[in-house]
Amino acid sequence: MVEQKMRIAGIYSFNKGQETVLNEYPDLLKEIEEVILCVDATKCKTKTSEEKTMPGQMLYSPGDLNKCFKEEFYKKGWNPVRVSCEYPTQFYVSGYTPKKLRTGAFREMDFVKRRLGVEVQFGKYPFMVYNVAAKMTIFRNLFHIDVGVEIVPVKAMADEMSSGVSYYEQFLWDLEKRGISNIDTPVLIIGIDIS
Repeated sequence: MVEQKMRIAGIYSFNKGQETVLNEYPDLLKEIEEVILCVDATKCKTKTSEEKTMPGQMLYSPGDLNKCFKEEFYKKGWNPVRVSCEYPTQFYVSGYTPKKLRTGAFREMDFVKRRLGVEVQFGKYPFMVYNVAAKMTIFRNLFHIDVGVEIVPVKAMADEMSSGVSYYEQFLWDLEKRGISNIDTPVLIIGIDIS
């Protein structure tokens, strides 16, 4: 099988994310671009579709893609950052006692280096917007990052994955219609495809 590397297919600047990354982290942006170009997508076409619309078709596995990205980011000294969640209990109504409070809960950013956070997302529709509109802001408020990068597939690549995987074009539509809030973190959004 011919090796197929990943490539950058689109760039979107949310809340001046591209400008901020270019000005403050040009060397780390170069590392991110190198990681993307190093991922061999042929190693990740491992999932046999059981979906009615494409039975038996070989698809790109989100889990395998994440493993490949993780391996390449780790080689360059990027690491995850995990924060524990202590859920508030003072907002329960009087007389309510939860049967069991969840312990050990956490939030995690995929990769962080010098306060630049990176999320690689091959998941369902809600996760991309959550990453940019909530997670990036939370991690900035907790002083782990100042700016973020979100790496997502474009539609052409998502079409070769399980149904329900969100994609760059849809994500940008959501962000454009949502607009920018004064609490939003600058995020550079990179759409990727198979070369």
